[in-house]
Amino acid sequence: MAVLAPERLDEAPGDPRPRRFPPLPRPRRQVVPPLPHDRLLAAVLTAVLGLATFITRLWDLGYPADRVFDEAYYPPEAHEILELGYEYNRGYTFIVHPPLGKILIAAGEQLFGYNSFGWRVPSAIAGTLAVVVLVRLARRLTGSTLLGLVAGLLLALDGFSFSLGRIGLLDVFLQVFVVGAVACLAVDRDVVRRRIRDGADRVTATGFSLGPRGWRLAAGVLFGCAGAVKWSGVYFLALFAVLSLWWDRSAWREAGVARPTAVALRRGLPGATWALAVVPVLTYLASFTGWFRGENAQGRHWAALHPDTAVPWVPDALRSLWHMHGEWLRFHNGLSSPHPWESGPWSWLVTGRPILLWNPQGLTDADGGQVVRYILMIGTPPLWFLFVPAMLWLLWRIVARRDPAALVAATGIAAGWLTWFVNLDRTMFLFYIAPAVPFFVLAVTLLLQDVIGPREASAFRRQLGLAAVCLYLAVVAMTFVFFYPVLTGQPLSHTEWLQRMWFPSWF
Repeated sequence: MAVLAPERLDEAPGDPRPRRFPPLPRPRRQVVPPLPHDRLLAAVLTAVLGLATFITRLWDLGYPADRVFDEAYYPPEAHEILELGYEYNRGYTFIVHPPLGKILIAAGEQLFGYNSFGWRVPSAIAGTLAVVVLVRLARRLTGSTLLGLVAGLLLALDGFSFSLGRIGLLDVFLQVFVVGAVACLAVDRDVVRRRIRDGADRVTATGFSLGPRGWRLAAGVLFGCAGAVKWSGVYFLALFAVLSLWWDRSAWREAGVARPTAVALRRGLPGATWALAVVPVLTYLASFTGWFRGENAQGRHWAALHPDTAVPWVPDALRSLWHMHGEWLRFHNGLSSPHPWESGPWSWLVTGRPILLWNPQGLTDADGGQVVRYILMIGTPPLWFLFVPAMLWLLWRIVARRDPAALVAATGIAAGWLTWFVNLDRTMFLFYIAPAVPFFVLAVTLLLQDVIGPREASAFRRQLGLAAVCLYLAVVAMTFVFFYPVLTGQPLSHTEWLQRMWFPSWF
């Protein structure tokens, strides 16, 4: 006869207790890493990398003197802004972007003349600043100056970003404004956490006032500038505004408040509405100052010609601006004309269809052989081919570690890449991914961080990982050098050119 355990004597023989399983382990929570203490060394190394990047962008920048690809539109429009203060109303619809990017191009034309060097210098400066800001952002997110420099170096060695920084297009300005805004929000996150930590003795059920948040305000200005270059900057503003409030909630939660969501909304939402909603709109409207003042600006007097649309409390100028934006929106949504170098967002991650910027025909060498001069906007393959694995690794870091750095990179990728899947019928090009590229590079950097290994790993393990990362960086650098002739239009024999055309879609 079986003997029951004492605690089961009162149980019915045929009614056993339900089996209890141990709770599933929760993902390990990773705190925001502290900044390293090598501020001076980090500043010097960042400046050296920035200077080297600027030199590579500036070298022979005026070549070719021809307008390449969409330089047919933006430098002339910038010149009109320089002469008139606005873009002239030509009677056709090629003016379909806000003016700030063209105002920046106009600044180069003012300083260096209306020539290829003049309209490309602002792009070179913006591309260099994007590298510098990414170094600082990655350093802050990872707590490592080394990883910050790795991120900046990868962006500097990216053929796509290199060519983007040597052409008078708008997307490089969008890239630097977006990265700068996110960097400001990252600083604001750390400032808020420090203020809450320092005021731990004042924390109540409703928190306490955090005071002025200048970095968040600066982020709002930069996000407004991004939207004033291209509307796609609005996606970054929307997603990172939500992330900023989530950071506030996490800070209050760590401080021990019972209702962190309610406290974050009470203490953060009013200021966020001003800094990340009102300020960006005001910044955006300020970029149209020349349009408001210009008598012949595109669509400036539409409201006066359509009095039946009048609204008593809305000025005619704002109604005209609203109507022009509606025309722009219809243009972009309906843009579906075929183009030989168009591509879909699914192919961007492997630079599947790069963009031919310049290819003069009929050139021969002294012996009569064919000479190819080719400028191809193409990403450095060893870097871009790692984008998909790095993106999947991001998801693992978010789920398994709740890694805040991975969440930043994933948010940037979602805003700058996934949003393009909304309208796949639209004609699209590789350079649309420009503002998301730094976040893909950040994802690769986080992958390399795990290759190096955690700080608590053995010295041998970390040395082995560091050697692997150095080898990878060397491969990226050598590939960039190999592709340099087709990034800058250097003369190549037909055989040398074919060696760099790895896939049929690159022709």
